[in-house]
Amino acid sequence: MHRIRIVLVGPQHPGNIGAAARAMKTMGLTDMRLVAPERYPHVDASTMAVGADDVLAAALVLPVLAEAVADCGLVLGCTARSRYVSVPGYDAAQAAHLLVEQAGRAPVALLFGRERTGLSNEELAQCHGAVHIPAVAEFSSLNLAAAVQVLSYEVRRAVLRRGESEPLRPEPDGEPDEQPGVHDELEQLFVHLEKALHAIDFYKSRPSQVVMQRLRRLFQRARPTRRELRIVHGILADAERMARLARDKV
Repeated sequence: MHRIRIVLVGPQHPGNIGAAARAMKTMGLTDMRLVAPERYPHVDASTMAVGADDVLAAALVLPVLAEAVADCGLVLGCTARSRYVSVPGYDAAQAAHLLVEQAGRAPVALLFGRERTGLSNEELAQCHGAVHIPAVAEFSSLNLAAAVQVLSYEVRRAVLRRGESEPLRPEPDGEPDEQPGVHDELEQLFVHLEKALHAIDFYKSRPSQVVMQRLRRLFQRARPTRRELRIVHGILADAERMARLARDKV
């Protein structure tokens, strides 16, 4: 359970932060990250935590999402709306099963967005999948802390179904180089990939943003290992070198 991280992105009401901490603690979750909260620390957060002050005290406050999930092997984003960004969709139980399954290998994260607007498309694009709570269409947006409670409960159920003792034991998964790359390593690849595609003039008339979104989805589905990521970096570096040589000859 200590490897399953709850990340609140841009929370606007400090009371929701405290209530989310309480929801987490009742289900055995303790790792909270706050990305650019509007008002925190705040007395309302402590008041609503009601005994989960230790979760609040240990919570890390970070300026950007990438820092909150840099070491995570799996990132899922909770959203109530259909988005332009195409990511695999899971219900709460499916997401919990996936998080618990992957937590034995590396930290995993579940993201919750702002109370009014949720996660942005850019933030959702950094996720391996989207989580939907099947609320009624006429009133589909849950309170932030309520959504955290629903997902925390499903995570708890998934752990109990596995019959694991707490905290969740890391599972052996071969050599470190054969484990899937974490979020930060994938983001470094996307930066290098976009740079290399510009270097070889791949885009031409294609919109680079659309191309990169599709390539991002491809690599997130594939979940390449660290060794495979190094191979791709090597290929991209050679492509950049060949492009430079071709330009120098002109």
